Amino acid sequence: MTRITAPAQRVALAKTAEALHPQHIHDKRRPDMSTTSSPSSLSAAELAERLRALHADLTVLSPADLAGRHPGEHPENFGAGVMAQPSSTEATAALVSWCAAGNVAIVPQGGLTGLVGGNVSHCGDVILSSSRLNRVIAIEPEEMTATVEAGVTLEALQLAAAAHGLTTGIDLGSRGTATIGGMVSTNAGGILAFRNGVMRHQVLGVEAVLPSGAVFSDLTRVVKVSAGPDLKQLFIGGEGAFGFVTKVVLKLEPQRPHRATAMLGVVDARTALSVVHHFRSLPAVTLEAAEMMWPRYIRNHARLKGLDLSWLEDGASALLIEISAESVEAATAALEEGLETLWEPLDLKGGIVAQSLDQTRKFWDIREDSGFYYGEIPDAASFDISVPPTFLDTYVADLESRLKAIDPTYEAYVYGHIADGNLHLTLDKRGPLPDPELRAVEDAVYTGIREAGGSFSAEHGVGFEKQHGYRIFVSEEKQALARTLKQALDPKGLFNQGKVPFA
Repeated sequence: MTRITAPAQRVALAKTAEALHPQHIHDKRRPDMSTTSSPSSLSAAELAERLRALHADLTVLSPADLAGRHPGEHPENFGAGVMAQPSSTEATAALVSWCAAGNVAIVPQGGLTGLVGGNVSHCGDVILSSSRLNRVIAIEPEEMTATVEAGVTLEALQLAAAAHGLTTGIDLGSRGTATIGGMVSTNAGGILAFRNGVMRHQVLGVEAVLPSGAVFSDLTRVVKVSAGPDLKQLFIGGEGAFGFVTKVVLKLEPQRPHRATAMLGVVDARTALSVVHHFRSLPAVTLEAAEMMWPRYIRNHARLKGLDLSWLEDGASALLIEISAESVEAATAALEEGLETLWEPLDLKGGIVAQSLDQTRKFWDIREDSGFYYGEIPDAASFDISVPPTFLDTYVADLESRLKAIDPTYEAYVYGHIADGNLHLTLDKRGPLPDPELRAVEDAVYTGIREAGGSFSAEHGVGFEKQHGYRIFVSEEKQALARTLKQALDPKGLFNQGKVPFA
């Protein structure tokens, strides 16, 4: 059952009712908010001091506490200087209610792995972190579900599920730091999306605190629900604009540890898709991954990591493929037999089957350590798009032409999840680019995507870095509906201000 509960009606919150609103704090150690400065005029240290009174389950970090901590993927993530870390839904609701009453903006944060600036905060904001909402509440082996708090990392959930012979139906390279709540908020995709879909397809239930401080609770544990609009979908991909996720119910799947891995040379994406099709059609085999790296990416990264590519023909792209079967021997035999069958018909440009776990890890390191180029091109413009897989070759060729039309020296690193059409693109030029040049590059990257049935943002979200793409390449009707929903749920606009355009 879906429940939206006002904090004042909850027993746990009733005990802290005086702490919910700034004008109701009466602590001899702290000044009364009704007779002193409003929250917006407080320094970060003063704001942190006020917040500590709200709830026993709330830890608050001041600027001094945050000093020296790594801010994650963006240097301005800790710009607010004050971070609230609730360890319960009740404490989260108490904090949000207090901020709503005092018109204090909230910036939700998870594992700080976001790549589009969605976690950036500023002076006067309060960072709402899920770091202490870190419990795996339940693993249900028979029904293959997990109920977790939002701050649980993907890797922690995978380890907990592994004890029951299960795993998550989604996987990311940043599994050690990416949190479940953050993955919900960005509708994360990753390595298995071609088979299992993205986060939206893995979530059965959600609990979230709304911008008013009310608690939305829909911790459904079943797939079949036909009872009106599925309102939890507002929080999946909402990037924290509609509320703060506190708990999630996820589907799990059987663990398949017996695997074989190969790296192949392919002339284009269509060839890679033919390889994918072959292994997906085998009856006793499961395709676990299909990751393609275009020539510039694979050559430069292999050179940096010392990976021998003497087997890969010049000009070829690399396809990393992994399959599972009932045993390692069966998986290896199926992989080798499949490659023998495909070699001449697809004109493969070389290939190597991993002979050890160490070699497999080296292959995956080439793909997952995807930011290797930032050492030479810091602040380079990066993009995350998706197009129908059969359109990939046309898109990449046209993109190269459009980039050359802007500047003949432009090159791009291209790699991605080939089976679902998700490409990651990084311009091989030091940034940040001047705004006119950046807009020209963005237009070159995004042109033709919507017409082809794709998306200008595949799995990283919008944040503030992709707002130009959102405004230009998302339909006006869709944008208007998002603004209407935002106004209804957060009329003061306090949740994640200035990020996604409707926030």
